[in-house]
Amino acid sequence: MSTLTTSSDPTGRFSSRVADYRRFRPGYPPALLDFLAQTCALSPRSVIADIGSGTGLLSQLFLENGNMVYGVEPNAEMRAAGEQMLGDYPQFVSVAARAEATTLPAASVDFVTAGQAFHWFDHDAARREFCRILRPGGWVALVWNDRQEETTPFLREYEQLLRTWCPDYAGVTHKEIGLADLQRLFGPNVRQASFTNGQRLDLAGVTGRLLSSSYAPLAGDPNHAPLLAGLAAAFERHSRDGAVDFLYAATLYCVQP
Repeated sequence: MSTLTTSSDPTGRFSSRVADYRRFRPGYPPALLDFLAQTCALSPRSVIADIGSGTGLLSQLFLENGNMVYGVEPNAEMRAAGEQMLGDYPQFVSVAARAEATTLPAASVDFVTAGQAFHWFDHDAARREFCRILRPGGWVALVWNDRQEETTPFLREYEQLLRTWCPDYAGVTHKEIGLADLQRLFGPNVRQASFTNGQRLDLAGVTGRLLSSSYAPLAGDPNHAPLLAGLAAAFERHSRDGAVDFLYAATLYCVQP
């Protein structure tokens, strides 16, 4: 699998988007925990290294399950937001480090997880680091919330707006990573599962959800105003009772590397 490349260090792409990311990105469904418990022997005693933990959306799911979680996040702004959101969980430890060099001790965790993040990593280097910090028999669990753009007229228009006004969109989408790619990296025994997930958002929420994406042009960019105008028009056409549904499939891949 080739490493994703961008025009700048990906660890800084979300620095100006932290507030929107924290407020408007979806969390992860509890059904993930049930699957990991049944398939990978996850228990409340399992120790988790959540890599690229960001504002803590995936970490929180495991913390609520009773797990100890090391949130490994290189971006200072995202890490601070995660520390604020998860500060009431005594079993959360924030770590300023990258996926490829977590600073965690060897053989110290039972699960390495990444939510909406693995496509930003140097895949080969991250795999080596995951194997180093995992205990024997440990698991890697990678999850993405995949927007289901063909399910509603609004989401179809939303996808077209991204392709029209967001030049970076095609280059940074995680959809280029699939089961076959992960099997080439981790071996043939990658298991895949999918779970329904969603949000119901008003116009402010839809706008914040869009601007939380690293590829969305910000104020001052010539594409920013037409993108938001198109979004508002699509929302007006398709909203019901002042909101639209954002539908996702939370796609999970897990493997013992």
